[in-house]
Amino acid sequence: MPLPVLPEGPVTLRNASVPGCFVGESASIVRRDISIADGTISDGAFTAIDLNGAMIFPAFVDMHTHLDKGHIWPRAANPDGSFMGALTTVGVDRAANWLSEDVRARMTFSLRCAYAHGTRAIRTHLDSLPPQGGISWPVFAEVREEWAGRIALQGSSLVGCDSFESIARDYAETAALVANHGGVLGMVTYPVPDVARRIRDFIDLSDRYGLEADFHVDESLDPGAETLRAIAEAVIETGWDAPVTVGHCCSLSVQDEARALDTLDLVAKAGIRVVSLPMCNLYLQDRRAGRTPRNRGITLVHEMAERGISVAFASDNTRDPFYAYGDMDMIEVMREATRIGHLDHSREDWPRAFTSTPAEICGFAAPDLSPGAPADLVVCAARDWTELFARPQADRIVIRSGRPIDRMLPDYAELDHLMRP
Repeated sequence: MPLPVLPEGPVTLRNASVPGCFVGESASIVRRDISIADGTISDGAFTAIDLNGAMIFPAFVDMHTHLDKGHIWPRAANPDGSFMGALTTVGVDRAANWLSEDVRARMTFSLRCAYAHGTRAIRTHLDSLPPQGGISWPVFAEVREEWAGRIALQGSSLVGCDSFESIARDYAETAALVANHGGVLGMVTYPVPDVARRIRDFIDLSDRYGLEADFHVDESLDPGAETLRAIAEAVIETGWDAPVTVGHCCSLSVQDEARALDTLDLVAKAGIRVVSLPMCNLYLQDRRAGRTPRNRGITLVHEMAERGISVAFASDNTRDPFYAYGDMDMIEVMREATRIGHLDHSREDWPRAFTSTPAEICGFAAPDLSPGAPADLVVCAARDWTELFARPQADRIVIRSGRPIDRMLPDYAELDHLMRP
């Protein structure tokens, strides 16, 4: 049944299907009436619109993206679909093209997509090796101000752990830049011989500037890549109590089971939070020419959740050499994560991993369906999970501050002038 047209003014959305975890229920889906007045969820009764079981979600939170890389594929395609192909191609494109107006235009394009799909908050990583950090962070600050009230934005710096001889000394200027912009300090960890020292230097630097940490970790299918374990050990041994987030953790999926689970015990003890990026990892991992992939790279999300580790899912890259596809659409992320990670036939609280959990990890205002909360909602013409995931929900209604928004997506042709050699 088509979704109804919502009238102006206060309204009661009757007979909505809501994931039980959003309203304190153990059932997978429950029926609820949700009233909206003056831009917030209300406990009143107003003009009734029967949704006939259409599903309602609080607006989504996408906590691991790369807005500075987005949409460069037409001019910087991955030559072979590999991780190294992506790393090399992005490096060349960054050096040649990432000036302020280029970065701003592509960031804004991605945000328009995310907003139309129903995302209300984003953490984006920003390549921050000099001189790029001095270009991208000021642009990000301007874009964050422009989008205030529509999408809350948070930045995290991104450099490789092998980029500096002394992280504590040579990364300090970037750490100061991040602190001045209210961001998060980030780093990619590789299994280099002295990675444990580099992680501790990073912790010292983060502590000096009072910054949270967000690591890209073990994004490979090398069972010997255990920098996640090194991070957990460093956090435990130093007693560092700042929030720590790690992303990817793909190598866990190919490690000895006992070893991988022992590492997760350390992660739980350290209080580290995890974000899984299944679409990007599906694209990059185990890709070899002429050979069907055997391993798909998703990390051990079920085992993490069973240990009380906070687990979120996010979109990661969009139309760049690390992921050729994507549209900043968290319903697509939820659909693909469910299929890739077998989230179905599992816990009933997985919907929180796309909304409440990433909001808590990043410190964004928590999505809420209780009276007094902002009426930021996504309504889908699906009455249950199989109907939701069977179709892309292109006809969804996105409600922000109580009003349906214009969901027209930007045309890719708007970026054509940036793609010419």
